[in-house]
Amino acid sequence: RLSPFSPEPAMSAVYTREEVARHASDDSNWVIIDDKVYDLTRFAAFHPGGAAFISSVAGRDATDKFYAFHRGDVLRSMASKYVIGVVADPPLGKKATVTLEPGELSRVPYAEPSAFQGLPSPYYNETHRRFRLDLRKFFDEEVMPDAVALDARGTHPSPELWRLLGKRGVLASRVQHGPWLKDVVENCGVTLPGGILPDEFDYFHELIAHEEASGRLGVPGYADGLGAGFVIGLPPVLQFGSSEVAKRVGREVLTGTKRICLAISGPEAGSDVANVACVAEKTPDGLFYKVNGVKKWITNGVFADYFVTAVRTGPKSSGIDGLSLLLVERGDGLETKPIKTSYSASAGTAYVSYDDVLVPVSNLLGKEGEGFKLIMHNFNH
Repeated sequence: RLSPFSPEPAMSAVYTREEVARHASDDSNWVIIDDKVYDLTRFAAFHPGGAAFISSVAGRDATDKFYAFHRGDVLRSMASKYVIGVVADPPLGKKATVTLEPGELSRVPYAEPSAFQGLPSPYYNETHRRFRLDLRKFFDEEVMPDAVALDARGTHPSPELWRLLGKRGVLASRVQHGPWLKDVVENCGVTLPGGILPDEFDYFHELIAHEEASGRLGVPGYADGLGAGFVIGLPPVLQFGSSEVAKRVGREVLTGTKRICLAISGPEAGSDVANVACVAEKTPDGLFYKVNGVKKWITNGVFADYFVTAVRTGPKSSGIDGLSLLLVERGDGLETKPIKTSYSASAGTAYVSYDDVLVPVSNLLGKEGEGFKLIMHNFNH
């Protein structure tokens, strides 16, 4: 794969604008973007917006039209292979380009939090700087090169990438600190970014992890596919599950072996938690809950192994006092279907149906009837 940080291809050829203008057909389609010349003849048929758009700028300077619809990193990650040279008279008004090495922080004013550009802060120390630099390098090298293309195609982050996120401590860094952090570091081969110790980890490390793993990527669908459901789905298990469930599921999810999501919203009431309609009834032997209902708009649900599910264990009239929270494992009776959304399908947004799904009573999170309180606690972090 071509990294956005790879050296650009050697471009010894120099073309005048008149020469480029002679290649203005479907058989030979050259365009100028910034100071470079691209041969898009073969690419036109594969352009996501259709060949007509490429044909409309054939032989011309397409800089303004390109940036009206694309981000600059598309040139680095996808278009680099089509560069054939440079234009003899580059545009005078070309904007300066800042090139950073993998893991390097920007020196452009306000491009980074002020504490990382030399200003004093009572909140950040040397461990936070090491932590951010290591995370930045990881995402620059392992995620950014493919993120734009995968987001455009609606491809989910691969299981291999999830396991790498687990091994490198990215997943463990995105949930609030607790005993689970030390457990996966000491027993599961997880190393926290920057080599920091579990006892050094605080809420500002977690904040940095969210900034680097989500906000900075610039591809919201793919970024959400990297754990938007995980960061709100796993904490209730770690905090309110039995010690056995919390340890087992925590290790599986924090190492990237399995994936989890939060299933609260339903088509009947949307995110009006008090009116959840998904029902869980105990079996006559008292060993299981039988779950029936549907959930909608569940981020990461398409590929999740676990579903932290809001269910009604009390009568319909019980309101918030009749809600409970269950950890439901993917299995017989549970089906997921992808939902089309306004952003990328990479996020794995799902419609989840439960048809007589049997859930062990040991998978109850907290106490029966206290689901609303747990959900609000989880939303408040």
